[in-house]
Amino acid sequence: MPDFNPTQYAVPLFVVAVLAEMIWAKLRAPEAYEPKDTLVSLMFGLGSTVAGALLGGFALALFIKTYEYRIFDFGPEWWTVWWAWPVCFVLDDLKYYWVHRAGHRIRWMWASHVNHHSSQHYNLSTALRQTWTGMFTFGFLFAVPLVLLGFHPAMIAICGGFNLIYQFWIHTEAIRRMPA
Repeated sequence: MPDFNPTQYAVPLFVVAVLAEMIWAKLRAPEAYEPKDTLVSLMFGLGSTVAGALLGGFALALFIKTYEYRIFDFGPEWWTVWWAWPVCFVLDDLKYYWVHRAGHRIRWMWASHVNHHSSQHYNLSTALRQTWTGMFTFGFLFAVPLVLLGFHPAMIAICGGFNLIYQFWIHTEAIRRMPA
């Protein structure tokens, strides 16, 4: 089984990108960054990371137990099934869409997600403004169908990491439009 977390490799790039955007903002759009607001975003990100480390084990245990009841089996070397990766990525992105939509529509989930939208600015540091209480919304349950379909929890986590890396880049006004 691969021991790979794409977001670990992306963090240095995130730091460089935030610093580059801060320089860009200083030259082109000074109103895009405010030190206190950026610090709050960074603290939210740190707190979310700590909360995820402390509480994520519950979701992982649930996924591993649920995986025993999967409908399809990609075999003992599931990570070598090349076509499962893009399918998992697309399904994980669909899952992300529904979790995010629920975060805006269901008051219980909005109470946790609203922190992400509390910044006065829309910049890359805002992407790091994540909730500390996400586990209590039970949004992780949206991944259970993927586990039941036979995608290993590690595969879902890796695809989710790549999805998170993409989500980082859409939190900026420095890039007018992402290429289609």
